[in-house]
Amino acid sequence: MAHRDKASNQLLDYKLKNSSPTTTTGHGTPIVDKNAPLTVGPRGPILLQDVHLVEELAHFARERIPERVVHAKGAGAFGFFEVTHDVSQYCGAKLFDTIGKRTPIAARFSTVGGESGSADTARDPRGFAVKFYTEDGIWDLVGNNTPIFFIRDPTMFPSFIHTQKRNPQTHLKDPDMMWDFHTLRPESMHQWLFLFGDRGIPDGYRHMNGYGSHTFKLVNKYGQFNYCKFHYKTNQGIRCLTADKADQLASEDPDYAIRDLFNAIAKGDYPSYTLYFQIMSPEQANQVKFNPFDMTKVWPQSEFPLIPVGKLTFNRNPENYFSEVEMIAMNPAHLVPGIEPSPDRMLQGRLFAYGDTHRHRLGPNHLQIPVNCPFKVRNYQRDGFMAISNQGAAPNYYPNSFSGPEADEKVKTFYPPYQLSGEVTRTDDSFKEDDFDQPRTFWRKVLDEAARERLVNNMVGSLKQASDFIQERAVRNFYKVDESLGRRIEEQLNIVRRARANL
Repeated sequence: MAHRDKASNQLLDYKLKNSSPTTTTGHGTPIVDKNAPLTVGPRGPILLQDVHLVEELAHFARERIPERVVHAKGAGAFGFFEVTHDVSQYCGAKLFDTIGKRTPIAARFSTVGGESGSADTARDPRGFAVKFYTEDGIWDLVGNNTPIFFIRDPTMFPSFIHTQKRNPQTHLKDPDMMWDFHTLRPESMHQWLFLFGDRGIPDGYRHMNGYGSHTFKLVNKYGQFNYCKFHYKTNQGIRCLTADKADQLASEDPDYAIRDLFNAIAKGDYPSYTLYFQIMSPEQANQVKFNPFDMTKVWPQSEFPLIPVGKLTFNRNPENYFSEVEMIAMNPAHLVPGIEPSPDRMLQGRLFAYGDTHRHRLGPNHLQIPVNCPFKVRNYQRDGFMAISNQGAAPNYYPNSFSGPEADEKVKTFYPPYQLSGEVTRTDDSFKEDDFDQPRTFWRKVLDEAARERLVNNMVGSLKQASDFIQERAVRNFYKVDESLGRRIEEQLNIVRRARANL
């Protein structure tokens, strides 16, 4: 079977390395016969006392946990992060404190909108989430392969995701839902151009960049802070799939990206990425013409250059997909001393939403699952479902006089006080003129003519399926980005309409 790849040969490789052990029940007793249940005679009924059969069926009925609402289809990998540059002036987090220092990491790469059985080559953003197992606890950097997002207001997130899912009556993907939402929320224009450009379909997970996307605060050991965006740059080089190639792979190998990542690691071709900081001082944040906490905006690298930090290398595949990928719980609220949230609205919403999702999907003690927190945790949380570690005889209340855990005064430096002011009000900022500034720059200065042509073709290929009035609204929005973009899309849509009229 030498012609088969590593993923296809997984079971054969396992057989070569292992002998068959004795089958047992869940409580560890040997099973006499795996082929037949206990019956009354060869044709009689099955006996309820067949504990093994009851256990098998009971476990099977509970094998599935709720599918992730978003990022349902994904791949995982494990490795390490190594510091290559001194960034102590920006951040006092321990994982960055020494050049050459290595921190274990886990990553989950994913598509966003599709179900767990969907194709890896869909035109869709890709999730890029990394869990750092630091000596100060877990840091989860949960982002995408684009530096921006469709919306800036977390209250719109459920509606946005609904438009990427299925029509509630037909149970079909519905272009009207997707394009209606987009054209009514113009802040999504920037991400929309990314999505329908070349990078809308990356060639697997190894050939795409990653971004923390949100704005964070970095605090150094003196209590001074700056705002930061995190960037991962692929060391394999950017590669993207054409729409035709993506469609072909969707039918021939819908698990293309998962297979590609597994095989690369299995044969020792370890994928790696370089981590960068993009730094903005509080003074600069008060002066820039755009909102630096708006997730639909990028920070221009000409003004805020990338600062190299270290390298992520993935050199181990999961031993078991369910326990290490399906049950991994990434949460942007998992921060360590030296890294804090900013006023980024989307980040503020996610600080609650992710943990609440995991409590629903995996259980209230999901952080005791080894892949999520392999360390000894010391707190006053006890009992409940999946209490893998219940902290033994330690007291379960605070304050106490019996050697229970105490707060760490040494990290107080990383949490300096800061002032907030302003009226408490609901501000609808869904329509802003600057929602078109950065998309205009992207269209005019980032893309070459061939890339513009592909973007227009991809856009029209999707938009032509929407209702006429939604198409017209979309064209008006594209004209606000650039006259040539609106005109080219309008012309191609008119060609489609004339062809339909002649049928």
